[in-house]
Amino acid sequence: MKTLVVYAHPEPKSLNHSLVELAVVTLESAGHEVQVTDLYGSHWKAALDASDYGPAASSPLRVAADSGRAFDTGTLTLDVRAEQEKLLWADTIIFQFPLWWYSMPAILKGWVDRVFTYHFAYGVGEHNDTRYGERFGEGTLAGRRALLSVTVGGPESHYSDRGINGPIDDLLFPIQHGILYYPGIDVLPPFVVHGSDRLTAEEYAVTAKNWERRLLELETTEPIAFRKQNFGDYEIPSLRLKEGLEQRGQSSFGLHVSGPGITPLRKPMLG
Repeated sequence: MKTLVVYAHPEPKSLNHSLVELAVVTLESAGHEVQVTDLYGSHWKAALDASDYGPAASSPLRVAADSGRAFDTGTLTLDVRAEQEKLLWADTIIFQFPLWWYSMPAILKGWVDRVFTYHFAYGVGEHNDTRYGERFGEGTLAGRRALLSVTVGGPESHYSDRGINGPIDDLLFPIQHGILYYPGIDVLPPFVVHGSDRLTAEEYAVTAKNWERRLLELETTEPIAFRKQNFGDYEIPSLRLKEGLEQRGQSSFGLHVSGPGITPLRKPMLG
């Protein structure tokens, strides 16, 4: 298995960094190939602008058209091209980051903005009466698997179905479904570490064991059963879920999973 780890945390002594190191050691010891993209360590340029698309960039800038042209002609900047090549190389992508303000750090979102270009991550496939492009289960990155490894400062109860922050699955839905599943990547249930700022040595030891187990199960873990766009569940072109397909208790984001709800998380059991 070939795994790309995309890592976003500014502190080399952080919990996030230790989880990246553990991932590399665990996977390589099991015979897998690993590459790491350290966004802060490499001083990744987070802001998308016309310089990404070379001197042929239009004015005013048209991000979709310009990124597609630059992708098609091989004139994207070298850093973006390198990350796209890593994604095509990988069987599995692990995203390691802290949950900041209910989302990913800005530098990681900037990685997505610049790397997921038109004709690479979106704008592929044909549009007709039965298909609406290749996305949500199809696309350039289909056949790959992704896992979010997320550290959260608050306790698990704050991110439960009645918790004040909302369910963690809802908070991660825009990333898991809207960013990763969109270009065809199968998404595994996330690995979430709650109370990450206050982990004791004993709690970290348990977390590390759980993380090692999840890593060694990457190839056999069932992905979240998101519904595919072009396989009959949605009306086209409205892309509304067809009536009667929802199951008891499903609503909102859960409607887009072909089951009674989001796949249960494998949470670190502390204590």
